[in-house]
Amino acid sequence: MRLIVGLGNPGSEYEWTPHNLGFLAVDALAEQSGIRVTRPEAKAHVGRGEFAAEEVILAKPQTFMNLSGVSVRMLLDTYELDPAQMMVLVDDVDLPWGSLRIRERGSAGTHNGLKSIVNSIGTQEFLRIRLGVGPEKAWGGLRDYVLGKMGSAEREMAAHVVADAVEAIRVICTEGVGKAMSQFNRKAPPAEENAK
Repeated sequence: MRLIVGLGNPGSEYEWTPHNLGFLAVDALAEQSGIRVTRPEAKAHVGRGEFAAEEVILAKPQTFMNLSGVSVRMLLDTYELDPAQMMVLVDDVDLPWGSLRIRERGSAGTHNGLKSIVNSIGTQEFLRIRLGVGPEKAWGGLRDYVLGKMGSAEREMAAHVVADAVEAIRVICTEGVGKAMSQFNRKAPPAEENAK
């Protein structure tokens, strides 16, 4: 069994913001697998089903980003899972739009949702899939950027990276994390591919 957590902020005002790419990825995964992520549990919306021949629990914490770890700790406890059985889908401003990075462990960096999870579960040993949302030009305050509404071009790139994230999860479940890392960590974002 795997716990797959998408990070974001609850509420329609945050729905199409860069900070909610984790939620969007879980929604796409749920749609592909026919899982409804609607049951309130452990301060999250949760759905249970099968994806890529594995039993999965999909979760979208409803605690707001900075407290994501509270929900994640409760989910791990509820399902008696180790952090090693979890993967977290999260936006990353340090990666360009459209890029994807899979890491098996590591620090939370500047991401408040990941910081909350690491603090709550007491380990950095969990898989995270980082979805690039880095701005093309310098922003005065990144908070305003990640919580601002995406434009049409950003939504298109978001759709690409979310689709890649779902496929990466499929590869992780069927062929292992090493294969997924070699396939997706070097993948150029759509804009770079088009420029070739």
